[in-house]
Amino acid sequence: MLKNNAVLVTVLFAFTVTVTSVSSTFYQLYLSNRAKHIDNVFTKHSLISQIYHTYLMKQISEPMFEANLALYSLNEIGDQREYETIIRQGTILKTDGTPDPTVENVASLELSFETETVQPIITSMIEYRGHIYFWVESSRHSLLLEDQSVQAYQPVTLLSAYGTIMAILGVSFILIIYRLRPLRRLRKQIARFGEGDMGVSFRMGGSDEIALIANELDSTQNKIRSLIESRTLFLRNIMHELKTPIAKGRIAATMLSDEKQKGRFAGIFERLESLIGEFALIEEITSGNQNLEKKEYRLIDIIDGAVDAAMTDYDSVKNKIGALVKIEADYRLFVTAVKNLIDNAIKYSPDKTVHIEMEGDEIVFANLGEPLKKPLTYYIEPFTKDQPTKDSFGLGLYIVDAILKEHEYVLAYERRESFNCFFIVPVKSTKRK
Repeated sequence: MLKNNAVLVTVLFAFTVTVTSVSSTFYQLYLSNRAKHIDNVFTKHSLISQIYHTYLMKQISEPMFEANLALYSLNEIGDQREYETIIRQGTILKTDGTPDPTVENVASLELSFETETVQPIITSMIEYRGHIYFWVESSRHSLLLEDQSVQAYQPVTLLSAYGTIMAILGVSFILIIYRLRPLRRLRKQIARFGEGDMGVSFRMGGSDEIALIANELDSTQNKIRSLIESRTLFLRNIMHELKTPIAKGRIAATMLSDEKQKGRFAGIFERLESLIGEFALIEEITSGNQNLEKKEYRLIDIIDGAVDAAMTDYDSVKNKIGALVKIEADYRLFVTAVKNLIDNAIKYSPDKTVHIEMEGDEIVFANLGEPLKKPLTYYIEPFTKDQPTKDSFGLGLYIVDAILKEHEYVLAYERRESFNCFFIVPVKSTKRK
């Protein structure tokens, strides 16, 4: 699935990485700005501690203390329930303990002196429902002050910038996906063309790179269609035109008085007819216009049909395949492929015998004989053979290979002791991979 959508997956991966990176950057920026905002606001705590310390030392009166708080926009929370709610549910942003220096309390008439150490004053900055509070504590007293001059950090500008960038990335991603949509359509059309649908059109509107590629493919497809039609017409005309002189030649050959010459001409015309038949089969298989009529058949029935078509003695075919083995195939074409394998095995076997059996899901054709001198790929090319004979045009294995590919099989070869073994192997088989 991933291989079939590699471009889309790459774009999606790049989009995900970009979004993650931008989000992480903005989050770090948010944390940094928020920390700076808290530090800037918290600088007021030293002033609050000083005012509060002066008040505890009774150096200023309570009205003066409240006036100093009001001067710096600080409002004391007097309601006990509200006080407890804010202390319990608020978020402590920062805390700082400021120790008070040792001061001397002078007694009346300055007759005696005593030193008293005042407990540290702890100031905590609390955020609750968008408001900032300073909670000031000491061993004698505590109070909660609302700072009315500032509010909790609101990253409106940062969120606006982040939203704008995300919107740009989202629109860019949508545009890229939209521009890649024609690629999916083009891939499906190419697949249809590869399956033999010559009527498919690649034509696409627009002037972008994908449209240019599609239009070039359409032009190439039209040229290929013209070449195939020309080749098909040429072969059919050639085969049609050759049949008449061959038929006349065979009739004329029967009128010869010399039996040796008569037999020679008869053999020549039979070879020509056989060649025309093989050409017709090749044209049918490779033209891409044939529709395979696949059905399920017993393999022994296909082999029997191949033996009959090859006009071979049944004793020459040692068939070890069970009656329950079935395959899905076009009967006429598969019989032709098996016939050619049987012909090939018997022709090059000293004992004129072929052995047929099953090995897993593979069909094996084995015969005695010399090993192949060249790789199998050489022999499945048209008009190639090791030993020229009057009965062969070198098209047998080429036809077999073409028919098997149409049925999703491949032809394989293996040398086993004195036997040449040809295998019909399903493409989906993993045995030979």
